[in-house]
Amino acid sequence: MTPEKLMELALAQAQKALQMEEVPIGAIIVQEKDPESGLELPEPLIISEAHNDRETSFNPVGHAELLAIHKASQKLGRWRLKGCTLYVTLEPCLMCSGAIVLSRLDKVVYGTHDPKAGAVKSLYQTLSDSRLNHRPEVIHGVLESQCSQILKDFFAKKRIIEK
Repeated sequence: MTPEKLMELALAQAQKALQMEEVPIGAIIVQEKDPESGLELPEPLIISEAHNDRETSFNPVGHAELLAIHKASQKLGRWRLKGCTLYVTLEPCLMCSGAIVLSRLDKVVYGTHDPKAGAVKSLYQTLSDSRLNHRPEVIHGVLESQCSQILKDFFAKKRIIEK
């Protein structure tokens, strides 16, 4: 599967969040490498899928990334997500970036930047900070316009409703 196809799955999760009137952010975790040998798998395996659910669950840590990381760890029976890649529609925040480092994900692929809370490139550069013990590979801009548009539409509608 291409990065674009995998990001489409994350966008499908964002659509689920949108239907629940949550901020439309979606994430998936795929295993692309064998954690022991480091060899590429023939095809990425989808390990977990999640979307924001803070409003629904009354949970301030109900971010798509954290939920996907938790589900992946439970499914794989390990907290080290070596061999796995996170695809998320929006640049992770500081909380989610911390969880990414702690879970040892190999790679993070995100759609669009978050100028107000992004902790990968926009406000902070957590995932490339040499003081931390783990630095995943980062790719950004995959399906950027689609990932950006769903958020713009959501917040435009919210502003109209709140007037």
